[in-house]
Formats: sequence, structure tokens, C-alpha cells
Amino acid sequence: MRESAFSFCALVVVCAAAIVSSSCSKGAATTSTPAAEATGAAAARGGRAAGGRAGGGPVPVTVTTVVQKPMAVNVRAVGNVEPASTVSIRAQVTGALETVNFKEGDDVEAGQLLFTLDPRPFELAVRQAEVTLARDTSQWKNADNQLTRSVEMLAQGLVAPATHEATLATANALKGALATDQVNIDNAKLQLQYTKIVSPVSGRTGALLVHTGSLVRNNDSTPLVVINQVSPVFVAFSVPARLLEQVRTTHGHQGLKVMAVPAGSTAAPIPGVVTFMDNAVDVTSDTIRLKASFPNTDRRLWPGAFVDVTLRLSENQAALVVPNGAVQPSQQGPFVYVTKPDQTVEARPVTVAWIEGNETVVASGLAAGETIVVDGQLRLTPGARITTGGGRGGQGQAPQRGQ
Repeated sequence: MRESAFSFCALVVVCAAAIVSSSCSKGAATTSTPAAEATGAAAARGGRAAGGRAGGGPVPVTVTTVVQKPMAVNVRAVGNVEPASTVSIRAQVTGALETVNFKEGDDVEAGQLLFTLDPRPFELAVRQAEVTLARDTSQWKNADNQLTRSVEMLAQGLVAPATHEATLATANALKGALATDQVNIDNAKLQLQYTKIVSPVSGRTGALLVHTGSLVRNNDSTPLVVINQVSPVFVAFSVPARLLEQVRTTHGHQGLKVMAVPAGSTAAPIPGVVTFMDNAVDVTSDTIRLKASFPNTDRRLWPGAFVDVTLRLSENQAALVVPNGAVQPSQQGPFVYVTKPDQTVEARPVTVAWIEGNETVVASGLAAGETIVVDGQLRLTPGARITTGGGRGGQGQAPQRGQ
């Protein structure tokens, strides 16, 4: 009986050990699976990161060549078009408006007749002044004859000196009246001339503010019409005060070139030249105000309109130029992938001088003639092998030579 019980206990212990051993084996196998998967994932990531070095094949890219060419140093601003001159036409005499000799919005020339006032009151004033002159002339002639006789009689002692002096004074007074009458005639003729209002400048008329039959006065605050001289025109704009010395140096010797484009226009820029620099810096914005003159013969620049202005400060005759897409950002600064003779790439840090349109001027880090990558950088790492054949991976074109 004891032997049977002992045999049963031994069997139970053996079975329990087997169960525990099996459970531990399963647990060990379950624990080792994530490590294997992590190792495989890391290996897969390493293979992809190799960018073609470990067997993924060369990376197709587009390349171009670093070129050396003249590049302008430009400053961009927003400007406002101003007419070369603005003239508010007002009447210089009071009268009824008789004729309007243009249509609002017409182009007029200097000296062209614009308005005519009723001339009749002024013609009468001229005639009255002429009649007064004729009367005073007759009186002066009579006084002058009396003065001649008085001189003769005074020499003979036939007239008292006091009487002679009175005659002389009368003659001189009438002679002065003749000069006054002539001034009155000239003034009356001038007032008559003011009834014909002509344009003092060539330009374009605005809205007509009076009409035929209106009574206009010489002290009216509202003008009859406003004329803007639109050819040439000025464009006023401001640049940072830190550029003042460079602007003064260039402006004093040869003038600064300016290109203007009406806002929203895709047409070719309009060339002009800086003709004015303000005599003080605006302390509120730390800018200096400039004006550029434009011939504006085609009337593309309209007074009051906003335009995009490009001011050319200087020109670098030997700038290193690459497409904008070649320069890549990083935490250490911009860099460019440069190709090597063995068809691998090198990540080279560069210093960007400025960006002009679709081109970037590089101050340092590259040399003229080097081949760089302009497309396909996302799959590249330093040392990756590349191919430039076929599709988008073909040889890129060098930037075109600037103006």
C-alpha cells in the first residue's frame, strides 16, 4: 500500500515538472519574438536609409551645373504712382460759364482752350477805360497848351509866378491821370482775357465739376476741373534706411535703375530712374523715401495706382548661381548635394547671399562648374549612389544667363 502511494506521488511530481517546463518554453518563445521583429525592422530601415548603397540601386536625380554670371542686387518695395504735375483749374474772374470746349477724361495740350466765360461785361469795362483815357488826354492837351503860354507870359512878366505854378500843377496832374487810365485799360483787357480759360499743362482731364450756364467766381474753392500730367509720371516708394549710404553713393554718380509693374499685371516691367531722394529718414518706419521718373508714353502707370517696384542697387559681375531647388534646409543651415566622379553625392554646406526670382546666389561653399542635384534629394544621403539617366533623372539644364 505504501509503495503504491509513493509511486503515485512520483508520477504527479514528474507531470508537474513537465507542465512547468512546457510553460516556460512557451513564455521564452513569446518574449523573443518582438526583439526579432525590432531587429528586422531596423535592418529594413537601414537598407532603405542606405539610399541605394546596400542593394536598393542608384537613386534617380536631376542635376545641373553651378554657373558664374552677373547678378543684380535688387530691393523690392511697393510704390504709388504720382502725376508729374496736378493742376486745379479755377476761374480768375466772376462770370457765367458760356462754353466748355472739351469732354471730361480728354487729353488736352498746354494752351488749349478749356472754358469761355461771358465776355460782354469785360468788353464794356475795356471800352469805358478807353473813353476815360480819351477824355483825360483831351484835358491834358489843353492844360499843356496853357502851360506853354504861361511860360512865355512868365518870361515877359505878364503872369504871376503863383498862377504859373498852378497851371504847371494842373498839367502834371492830368499827365499822371493819363498813366492811370492806361493801367486801367490794361487791367480791363487782362480781365477780358481771363474769360478764356486755357490749360497750363498737357495732361488728362478729370471729372467736369461745372456745366454751361453755371456762375463761376474767382474765389470758388471747388475747381472747374483737375488736370493730371500722366506722361511722364513719378513712382514714390520707400527703402530701409540701412541702405541709405549705398543709395546715396550710387544715386550721386550714375543714378539708380528702377523697374515697376502694375499690381496684378503679368506684363513686362517698365524701366525708370531714381530722380529724387528725401532729405530726411522717416523715424516712424526707419525708411528713406525715393521717387523714380518714368516716361509712361504708353500710359501703363496711372496716377494713384500701387505698383511693385524693384530697385537695382548694384551688380555682382561674378556671382555663383544655382536654382532655388538645389538648396536644401537643415538644422545646421542650408546645404547642396554635390555629385562626385564616382556617381555618389556629398552634402556640402553653403552660404546664401540672396535669392533673385528662381535663382539663388551662393556666397561660399561651391565653385563654378560643379555638378549639383536639383531634384530627387528626398531619397539621398551623403555617399549615396545616383543615376542621371532617363525620365526626371536626366541631366538638368544650367540656369540661363541673366540680363
